Amino acid sequence: MAVTLEQAQRVGYTFLKALLRFAFMVANNLVAIPSYVLYLIVLQPLRVLDSESFWYIEGVLFKWLLAMVASWGWWAGYTVVEWGDDVKAVSEDEAVVLVNHQATGDVCTLMMCLQDKGTVVRQMMWLMDHIFKYTNFGIVSLIHGDFFIRQGKAHRDQQLVLLKEHLEKYYRSRNRKWIVLFPEGGFLRKRRETSQAFAKKNNLPFLQHVTLPRLGATQVILKTLVAPQENGTPAGGDAVIKESKSKGLQWVIDATIAYPKGEPIDIQTWILGYRQPTVTHVHYRIFPIKDVPAEPEALSQWLYQRFIEKEDLLTHFYETGAFPPLQGQTKAVSREMTLSNLWLVGIQSLAFLSGAHRAGARDLSGADGAIFATAQSAVVVSNTLISNPDPIRVLFGCVL
Repeated sequence: MAVTLEQAQRVGYTFLKALLRFAFMVANNLVAIPSYVLYLIVLQPLRVLDSESFWYIEGVLFKWLLAMVASWGWWAGYTVVEWGDDVKAVSEDEAVVLVNHQATGDVCTLMMCLQDKGTVVRQMMWLMDHIFKYTNFGIVSLIHGDFFIRQGKAHRDQQLVLLKEHLEKYYRSRNRKWIVLFPEGGFLRKRRETSQAFAKKNNLPFLQHVTLPRLGATQVILKTLVAPQENGTPAGGDAVIKESKSKGLQWVIDATIAYPKGEPIDIQTWILGYRQPTVTHVHYRIFPIKDVPAEPEALSQWLYQRFIEKEDLLTHFYETGAFPPLQGQTKAVSREMTLSNLWLVGIQSLAFLSGAHRAGARDLSGADGAIFATAQSAVVVSNTLISNPDPIRVLFGCVL
């Protein structure tokens, strides 16, 4: 079939748009990530003198970086509608977030929809596959204190020991609040067949839209971070509770991501924007930590039940285009998540100004000038952040 002029123009426009978006993304990374790293290098004396303020500043910069990633999708028309419980109500409490995993775009979706949840993004810890350590964002996640987990039976036991040590060392010392986990241990398309075979062998439900979760990481997180007696069993010496400041994990947030027609967005689409504007749907359920069993067998059954419920939620969504109402409700209520374009432009401008400042300093006086210029910028940023509890309002006239 011959290609019409209109079709050729549409393809050409899509290709040009994708090329320009890719160039912008590369430039964005080249200025933003080195600036983040250099600001924190310059602020190392503050880390020694006032660790809490240092990690506060790092958290704000981290949130801005994630907002940049969110902006790539937002400006391509990839938006989010939220359903179920309102997680803003627990944004200041400690929580573990359990998310189904379909594609690389799941992480980008979370980076977007958590931006308006108060201090969550700057105080969260991610558990992600170790391969992300070698991406452009790997150095940022390493500094922030995220945990990279290696999959496979050969590494499982060692990884759980390392996870426990990581939580004990970094979670409360850096004032983390939420920890995000993908319990399925991989993408749906890669794990579905294995999960279904395991379910058949063990007389468990046949799942099509999710896979059966793995217990290990969830169990370590609960055992390490739940305060004594919160879930009916003393946490003992394994719990890391900072005296007078932390109540331990208070909630489990069950987040279910659904894409129209079951077609997930991957990171390439998020960056290049060649897919038509798409609304991703995220459903939340909040469970008090006291209702989550601590004993391994009971916890395993509890996790299985959550993912069986996810299967039902997704089946309903793919059949009707909406999630069902919560228990006690007669009609499901959705909330459209929004981002401020002015805020996103302000953050992007700050990133490019930081990069231009460093480049100009190099041109003037070499490496020493670059370091000095970065130090000047860091002093301005740090003074603003420390002296004002709402720094973006000061910098851009927007609400954090």
